[in-house]
Amino acid sequence: MSVRPATEDDQDVLHELWDAFQRELGPPDWWDVSWEEEWAELRTAIAGDPVVLVAELDRVVVGYAVCRQRRPRAAHLNDIYVRPHARAQGVAKELLAAITAQMRDRGVEVLTLGVDLANDIARTVYRRLGFREDSVRLVVELERLEDRLRAPSERASFASTHVQTDDSDAVGRALAQFLPRLGHAPDAEVTAARNGWVTVTDDIFDRDRDAQRRLGSELSDRLGVPVVALALEEEAVVRFLLYDRGRMVDEYLSVPTYYGELNKADELALAANPTLVSRLTGADPTRIRSAARTATSPADLPPARELIREIAAAMNLEARIER
Repeated sequence: MSVRPATEDDQDVLHELWDAFQRELGPPDWWDVSWEEEWAELRTAIAGDPVVLVAELDRVVVGYAVCRQRRPRAAHLNDIYVRPHARAQGVAKELLAAITAQMRDRGVEVLTLGVDLANDIARTVYRRLGFREDSVRLVVELERLEDRLRAPSERASFASTHVQTDDSDAVGRALAQFLPRLGHAPDAEVTAARNGWVTVTDDIFDRDRDAQRRLGSELSDRLGVPVVALALEEEAVVRFLLYDRGRMVDEYLSVPTYYGELNKADELALAANPTLVSRLTGADPTRIRSAARTATSPADLPPARELIREIAAAMNLEARIER
C-alpha cells in the first residue's frame, strides 16, 4: 500500500470515490453540492496549499483524504474515504498518518474533523484514535425557526411536580429551603394529597425546565419517595421525568426530536418505560403504554393538552395546566 499526493489526472477516480462517499453518507436533501463544485475546490486544493492524498493498493486507488490548514496551529480533515472492500487493512490509518506528518511539518498541533451524530461506527473509531468531542453543529429549517421565534405567549408551558406522600407539610418545608437557592420566594403552591400524591406548582417551573428537574431530584432525595415532574411544553409536547431517591430513572418526551434531531439511541431513550413507571407509581403498565406514546411530529398525536391529561390520569395524577 502507498499514499501519494493527488494530481489532476486523478479526476475520474476522485469523482468515483466522491460519489461513493456521498451515497454512503446519505446527506440531507438541502446539502445539494455537485461534483462540478467539489472538483473545482479539489482542483484548487491540488494546485495550492491544502493536502489532497490518495491511497493505492496494488496500484489501484482505494481511498482519498482532504485536509486544510485553517490556522497556524490547526488543520481540518474535510474528507476521508476508503472503498468498502479495502477497509480493515490500515488504509485510513495510512492516510491519517501521512496527513499528520505533513501538518506537523507545517507547525500544526491540532486536527479537527466533522462526523454525523448518527455515524456511531466512525465516532467510535475516531475516539480510539484519540479524537474527542469539542462542539456540535446545529441545523434548523427556517420555517421551523420562524415558528419558534413567535411570541412565547402563544405557546405557553406549564409544569407540575407530584410527590408520592400524604405529608404536604414536609413538602412545604423542603420548598422553603430549596426555592431561595433559585433566587425565588418560597411561595410555591402546594396542593394537599390526592390519590397519595402532593402536587407543587409555581411559575418558575413553568418557565425553567432545569429548575423543575432540580426540584424533582431535591424532593425525591430529601423525602425518600418517588417524584414525577410533569410538563406541557410550548403547547406542543408532553414530558415527564421520574425520580427515585433523588435520581432520575426515566424520562419521556412525546416528540423526542421536537427540540432537534437525535441519534436513534437517544430518541428511543425518551420513550416511556411502562414497567418502571408502574413499579414506582402503581400505574397500570398497559395504560401507560397506551397513553405515553411518541411520534415524529405533534400533529401525529392528540392535542398536547389532551395527551398530558391522559398520561397524568394513567398515573393517578392531576395535570395542573389550567392556571
